[in-house]
Amino acid sequence: MAAAVELRDISCTFASNAAAAQGYTAIADLSLSVGESEFVSVVGPTGCGKSTLLNVAAGLLQPSTGEVRIFGQALQGLNRRAGYMFQTDSLMPWRSARDNVLAGLQFRGVDPVQAAEQADDWLRRVGLADFADRYPHQMSGGMRKRASLAQTLVMDPDIILMDEPFSALDIQTRQLMENEVLSLWQSRKKAVLFITHDLDEAIAMSDRVVILSAGPASHPIGEFAIDLPRPRDVAEIKMTPEFARLHRAIWAVLRDEVLKGYQQQLRTA
Repeated sequence: MAAAVELRDISCTFASNAAAAQGYTAIADLSLSVGESEFVSVVGPTGCGKSTLLNVAAGLLQPSTGEVRIFGQALQGLNRRAGYMFQTDSLMPWRSARDNVLAGLQFRGVDPVQAAEQADDWLRRVGLADFADRYPHQMSGGMRKRASLAQTLVMDPDIILMDEPFSALDIQTRQLMENEVLSLWQSRKKAVLFITHDLDEAIAMSDRVVILSAGPASHPIGEFAIDLPRPRDVAEIKMTPEFARLHRAIWAVLRDEVLKGYQQQLRTA
């Protein structure tokens, strides 16, 4: 069975300036796959190309070398089988929560009655049924994230791409949102490629964690299967001996790369 997402020997090089003979290589010779119902997290130091990797999978960025395949087919242009949840919410400030969730369905030409039913259903699923008429400025950060999640999932994508979607939230709201995503994923079992700086979050949510090296020319240096039972509560699973064992093993690989990334940031500051 073909993987939902397959990145084969991907490299991405960006020109430093118009006169530069050589550019900056963010990721090099990177291969990664995500199964049809698999939850895969990618962790690595700041600036190691995690968001670049996600943009390649979304079809927003064409790699310098290598190939992207989606369910066995070479990706041409945008990945229309994927939904993308960004670090910052993508809500339109002049639209209510309901109208934001409706937007993608409207652009797709879905029957208005069916679109309204689907939007209301997803607002209910993410706990915003009573706040459908609120505008983004009237919602808390957690509520906006819930609306963004509904906005992404209402399109019923086969692949969900998530770029540190909860990094700006307080720890309590973050754990609630993590559990919400796990609950929805458990019921729908879509392919998920999840980018995070938080190793605890990666272990608590994933089937598999992939570690990237420090940049430039970042590449995978480790991969761990997360054999923790499901369903999971992200707060409770962190207190188990199995979680602690996995955390120690992954951190042993990641630690030196984080220190390298930190030193690089100091040199360029």
